[in-house]
Amino acid sequence: MWLCNTGAMLDWWLEADPFASGTLAVSPPHELHWEQVGVPDGEPMLFVHGGPGAGATESDRRFFDPSHFRVVLFDQRGCGRSTPLEELSNNTIDDLVADIEALRVELGIETWHVFGGSWGSTLSLHYAQCHPEAVRSLVLRGIWMLRPEEIEWWLYTLRFVLPETWATFAEHIPEAERGDLLSAYRSRLASDDPAVVDAAAQRWATYEAACCTLHPNPEFAAHFDDPEVARAVAILESHYFSTGGFEPEDQLIRNVDLIRHIPTVIVHGRYDMVCPVKNATDLAANWPEAELIIVPDAGHSSHEPGTRHELIAATNRIRDTGSPLLGTES
Repeated sequence: MWLCNTGAMLDWWLEADPFASGTLAVSPPHELHWEQVGVPDGEPMLFVHGGPGAGATESDRRFFDPSHFRVVLFDQRGCGRSTPLEELSNNTIDDLVADIEALRVELGIETWHVFGGSWGSTLSLHYAQCHPEAVRSLVLRGIWMLRPEEIEWWLYTLRFVLPETWATFAEHIPEAERGDLLSAYRSRLASDDPAVVDAAAQRWATYEAACCTLHPNPEFAAHFDDPEVARAVAILESHYFSTGGFEPEDQLIRNVDLIRHIPTVIVHGRYDMVCPVKNATDLAANWPEAELIIVPDAGHSSHEPGTRHELIAATNRIRDTGSPLLGTES
């Protein structure tokens, strides 16, 4: 079984080239980078990356059987290999939903499965609620719904669990400005001085990386040491924290009726410090048809063994039965 040999398959994915890639011009000035891996006539699967700002990576292919799926990965506006990097104009969640739909049409895909984690779960939920007819199933990880309480948790409340980690984040800002860390960071990230931008971006990204895994993971954290990665993550996340909230704030929960019929699995780490498990239980309480799997020994990252296992199991169920739901195995 492929599920039992994830290491070997990961090696295959990392060595494999996409069978197709390109760019998609959307509203100016944005051009999106996309690629397809797996088999051209396979079952279509969209991977929606997190962040915002992170971009898709080769390791994001690890969750899908390469002999079965046609996996589409793309970098959202301002992220990764899309251009221009870090661009905030015409960059809203509705723009991103329109981009996903434009990409589906561009690639000639009638319907697809959608897989997204963290910010990718936000965007996947919103896309499915706007275009339920295009979505066969959802696999969601690390639920984030952009509610004020979730942003407050990340900016402030997390200090009660990880005080030293939070202090390195907060202490970059003078004490007089710490009552509004988001505005203080946004002003520095918008500075004309590249050194000021990079210093703020590195603190922001380092804070996020340190919160992502249950146990310290230097290899994972090193990805955020790249100044380009740190800037994109910090600039895009702070932008969406400030401007991207829904009205009403619990819109993604209120609109569950639009997607209640879509087979959905929610995977969430019990000790997720970026997106508290309450986010997942709040969503699941209003969506009993969805399967909620709480991984008992995991934090936020999809890289952690228990979370990776459950995500691969969900996509294997799609491969075998067409649905990610538990109990659908033959």
